Amino acid sequence: MDLVSGYKGMVGLVFGNENSGSSEDSYIERLLDRISNGALAEDRRTAVAELQSVVAESHAAQLAFGAMGFPILMGVLKEERDDVEMVRGALETIVSALTPIDHGKGPKNEVQPALMNTDLLSRESESISLLLSLLSEEDFYIRYYTLQLLTALVTNSTNRLQEAILTIPRGITRLMDMLMDREVIRNEALLLLTYLTREAEEIQKILVFEGAFEKIFSIIKEEGGSEGGVVVQDCLELLNNLLRNNASNQILLRETMGFDPLISILKLRGSTYSFTQQKTINLLSALETINLLLMGGPEVDSVKDANRLLTNKTVLVQKKVLDHLLMLGVESQWAPVAVRCAALQCIGNLIAGYPKNLDALASKVLGEEPHVEPALNSILRIILRSSSMQEFIAADYVFKCFCEQNSDGQTMLASTLIPQPHSMTHAPLEEDVNMSFGSMLLRGLTLNENDGDLETCCRAASVLSYILQNNIQCKERVLRIELEAPMPSLGAPEPLMHRMVKYLALSSSMKSKDGKSSSTGNLYVQPIILKLLVTWLADCPNAVHCFLDARPHLTYLLELVSNPSATVCIRGLTAVLLGECVLYNKSSESGKDAFTVVDSISRKVGLTAYFLKFDEMQKGFLFSSGKPAQPRKALTRSNAASMAEIEDVEENASSNQTDGHPILISIFDAQFVNLVKKLESDIRENIIEVYSQPKSKVAVVPAELEQKSGENDGDYIKRLRSFVEKQCSEIQDLLGRNASLAEDLARTGGGSISQPEQRASGASERVQVETLRRDLQEASQRLEMLKAEKAKIESEASMYQNLAGKMESDLKSLSDAYNSLEQANYRLEKEVKALKNGGATPSSPDMEAIKAEAREEAQKESEAELNDLLVCLGQEQSKVEKLSARLLELGVDVDTLLEGIGDDMGLHEDSEEDDED
Repeated sequence: MDLVSGYKGMVGLVFGNENSGSSEDSYIERLLDRISNGALAEDRRTAVAELQSVVAESHAAQLAFGAMGFPILMGVLKEERDDVEMVRGALETIVSALTPIDHGKGPKNEVQPALMNTDLLSRESESISLLLSLLSEEDFYIRYYTLQLLTALVTNSTNRLQEAILTIPRGITRLMDMLMDREVIRNEALLLLTYLTREAEEIQKILVFEGAFEKIFSIIKEEGGSEGGVVVQDCLELLNNLLRNNASNQILLRETMGFDPLISILKLRGSTYSFTQQKTINLLSALETINLLLMGGPEVDSVKDANRLLTNKTVLVQKKVLDHLLMLGVESQWAPVAVRCAALQCIGNLIAGYPKNLDALASKVLGEEPHVEPALNSILRIILRSSSMQEFIAADYVFKCFCEQNSDGQTMLASTLIPQPHSMTHAPLEEDVNMSFGSMLLRGLTLNENDGDLETCCRAASVLSYILQNNIQCKERVLRIELEAPMPSLGAPEPLMHRMVKYLALSSSMKSKDGKSSSTGNLYVQPIILKLLVTWLADCPNAVHCFLDARPHLTYLLELVSNPSATVCIRGLTAVLLGECVLYNKSSESGKDAFTVVDSISRKVGLTAYFLKFDEMQKGFLFSSGKPAQPRKALTRSNAASMAEIEDVEENASSNQTDGHPILISIFDAQFVNLVKKLESDIRENIIEVYSQPKSKVAVVPAELEQKSGENDGDYIKRLRSFVEKQCSEIQDLLGRNASLAEDLARTGGGSISQPEQRASGASERVQVETLRRDLQEASQRLEMLKAEKAKIESEASMYQNLAGKMESDLKSLSDAYNSLEQANYRLEKEVKALKNGGATPSSPDMEAIKAEAREEAQKESEAELNDLLVCLGQEQSKVEKLSARLLELGVDVDTLLEGIGDDMGLHEDSEEDDED
């Protein structure tokens, strides 16, 4: 094996040539010399032991060994299989050479000899084949060290080892056999296979056909299911690698073993209240497996993959997986937050887009008699009460999936939205068990308004926005809900929408539960309430009318959209809300119509500054890329502990963020982002259309239109005429300014605000330019028409020339036919003369009759052909006359064109006569 030359070059490049002569190098070289050239077996074994010890502790020794030692030790493995102790020592030494040494010191960019050694050894496919052959050895330690060595290789050089093992006959089969070996070797083989199967579809398929599913679930059962140790975690990680983005393996698992062994892992055994870290990790791994069966890969193959996912969902619900998920995510409040969140995520994925599963969740009842309640109520309580941000996001995801494309479910939930008396609204929290879903939701919307803590309100608002999304009936129904005032003396009941706008205004001065100002909470409370209002007003004119019923609402939005202390997201959503008040405004009532809203925006904010809010929002993190759903990070040994201990990180997660708060990233899903983008384009177009047109009705009648006392009719008419002329001039000026401003806004969507004088001059210049453009367009059109006419005439001339040529060739062919006829006649006459000269014989008494008959027949044929020729000539002559007249009209000299045609025919006939002579 030619391993040394390339490696020495790398060593010299990194450390310099002087390092090669160091004492460490010379010591390694002496040990390797003893191993390769030693005479005594015991001395060689001692040298291997010393080499392993020094390589395990020294960077320099690892580096020197890589340059010189691999060929020697690989030779030992190949040629000295009978010396078990020697083979053990060689394997252990190579493992040490591939294991990084972490002394906690040294620069970060220091070269790692272990990685270089891994790269060097993995380049040779013969080395991998040799190592796999060692797995068939009887000695336990040889198999154990070989597996450790392969694991070290695959850890640092995954792709290369995957490719090498695929090329080795029965390579995967040998590794699978190790799963049936002693426990220690089985566990090492399991760990090796988890590395090998990452993003390697071919290896995944081979493992499955080698019976990987059966062996994995057998090991899990032996180890005690979710109560087992790290071996169960490794088994589930291997199972997830086999199923991730691999449709065929998922189908094979479903059709062979089924999902029962997997679901049994989710059953809580032993002490239900005891959740060790390892048990938590095992449950998280099993829940990740469920998610893989419910979610498509990054590129879902349309109908085929959709059918597979639907079948998986159907089978899982038939196997009662929903009960286990509800137990883990909803009923087991003593379970770790990470497990509850993962279970809720699975519930959302299980019901998404599948009506049967939606109905199954809607009909689920939790608890025991007499304390039972619908599952949706319990999940809503988690949203309203949970102190964990992650748990709120997961439970909110369940309602998002439940309401998406489920108008019946939305209507069912909206039908329970019945306001409770004020006394019931402020009853102790424990009494909400007896409430309906809608009553609990309305209570959450108004629970802590007096404390200034609107976090519960914003969570309930998020759920309400899902109920209203794309459902006009639910929007109309919720519009009719009226809430009692906190105190009867404060006035009559107010619509729910007005209360939400009030909370939107209060949230800017919101305080947290400890009484301190909470600017962090404001980062997501206001956007979520704004999301509810944007969803509510979309395509619902009655909602717009209700919103504008209170004049302060419009004033507050105009202040909020230009508030510099508000985030880009808040200002952008406020701009969308204002735009909806124009876009879906069907009111003709003065002060509430679309023109009034646009006029208010123009005066208070400015249309240019207003449209800039859309541009700023679209550049923000939440709206810039449509945020496709982030794939859940795969659970591995390296990140399992951190994922098992997730707690609320909202303070740290949002301290340095504005629009990228974790709650907003989850709640502002792709569907809402697309709605906002669609609304933006419609709003721009509609506002420009409204602004560029004059108001249709004038409510005020000027006093100048009334005839003054003592004024005669002539003076009155003159005054009216001058007044109308003045008004017309002002109207024309205003229309010109409006049109120019609308064009600027439509073209740029923003820019600096120009002065009125500049706008007026710009409008006049634009009119002149437009006139010139029209003149130029008309001239170019006339030019195009002339060009087309010229081309048509040229085409006709060319066609007539072609016809003349054709007629000439027809005349020539007729002349040739006539000449051939003359020749035939001449030949017949010669034959008759010859017959005459021959004289009459007794055997031919009727010769004269025959000759007369032949002459008569020839004469008839000649006359018929001549008549046809004359008819043809007459027809062609008339065509020639017409063509000559047309060519004269086109300016073509006919005589010049026909010059020489007759001469050519004459010459042709003369030549033929000469030939006959």
